[in-house]
Amino acid sequence: MLANQLDDIIAAISTPLGMGGIGIVRMSGDGAIALADRLFSGKKSLLDKESHTLSYGKIIDEHSGEIIDEVLVSVMKSPNTYTKEDVVEINCHGGMLVTKRVLETLLHSGARLADAGEFTKRAFLNGRMDLTQAEGVIDLIHSQTDVSRESALQQMQGRLTKEVGIMREQILDMIASIEAFIDYPEHDEEGENYHTLEAGAKYVFNRMESLLQTADRGKIIREGLETVIVGKPNVGKSSLLNWMLEEERAIVTDVAGTTRDTVEEYFHLDGIPMKLVDTAGIRETGDVVEKIGVEKSKAYAQKADLVLMMLDASRPLEAEDIEILEFISDKKSLVLLNKVDLKQVLSLEDLAHYMPKDQIITISVKENLGFDELVEQIKNLFFSGENIKAEDGILGNTRHKNALFQSKEAMARCLVTIENHMPEDFVSMDLQDANRYLGEITGDVVDEEIIDRIFTKFCLGK
Repeated sequence: MLANQLDDIIAAISTPLGMGGIGIVRMSGDGAIALADRLFSGKKSLLDKESHTLSYGKIIDEHSGEIIDEVLVSVMKSPNTYTKEDVVEINCHGGMLVTKRVLETLLHSGARLADAGEFTKRAFLNGRMDLTQAEGVIDLIHSQTDVSRESALQQMQGRLTKEVGIMREQILDMIASIEAFIDYPEHDEEGENYHTLEAGAKYVFNRMESLLQTADRGKIIREGLETVIVGKPNVGKSSLLNWMLEEERAIVTDVAGTTRDTVEEYFHLDGIPMKLVDTAGIRETGDVVEKIGVEKSKAYAQKADLVLMMLDASRPLEAEDIEILEFISDKKSLVLLNKVDLKQVLSLEDLAHYMPKDQIITISVKENLGFDELVEQIKNLFFSGENIKAEDGILGNTRHKNALFQSKEAMARCLVTIENHMPEDFVSMDLQDANRYLGEITGDVVDEEIIDRIFTKFCLGK
């Protein structure tokens, strides 16, 4: 069924819509160059052009004869293209109207509008890349930090593919060994095959376990450390956001309840990719809009990777503070005692019952105090005090993590089967399960519905 999707010519705008110097309309498929040539007026037919060359000319509507735009047309012939099909890219003037008219002209002449991610999907179906590399493309497009960009590039270049390939090769060697023993049992010494299988299974199992231990770091690199700032109104949450971003992103006033909705920003914190969320102050309120903001604050805190709770050191601990402290007790969290430049009323001892002392940091946003300690504490909580690197992001995708976990479970069953000296064909069944789950990661063994779901996350022109 998937093969049928490769029979036609697809087209889409590959640059963002809006005002700009250049817009690019892309086509892919058998006959794409011939279709473009029917609409192109230049010194030389596109059919006679060498691959990967540019041609200047005009795009003309073949039905009305209207000139649509002056363009540069890139001709790229299969198989050395992104999709491994013939690809044409029409570089026209930017702007919503011009690029849309060029696209409409292609569609009226026989192309169809590409589905989301269909160019990359064709690259996958045509064998140019596996599924992890295709997912690396969308990760690169969505990357918000240099670390996530570097990690996505490594995935596109096959870093995870290589790791999965090493494990699958070991598993397949073990399956082949079992089949050889079953076919020629007279050549196997008593117990020797089980000993060899156990060593191989432990090697693969340990490799899987080590890789899974990087998953949390990988998720942070891929998506950013989702960090939510919570606290009562007017304790300095929005000031903290501005302080960390080094810009006036959130409105700061002395009026309690100024922030009524969430403010989200991606940024680097000393190399740590972060998604920082400033929330509405949590308190009892009769204001309907503010109440909605409070509920959103609690929802964000519940799903966050890290909660930063702000307290005003110049005010005593109150019932609302205690309620928030109890609410975040099971989360990775840090308490920030702000306004230590003022006379302190709230002490570390007051908080000792609710939060360990090593998770309490005294800061002053106004006087720029405590920032370095905050960074170090975040590193300690998530990265064992180390700087985060793109290499740590090999397993940041939830789909990859789940498939690898299932494969590891199959390998654990395999080890039990070996230890109990059960028939070797039982061992083979466990190994085949492990191999199948690994194949889901790269797309060698995956159903069409999952493939479709992955590529719908792409934009139309990619």
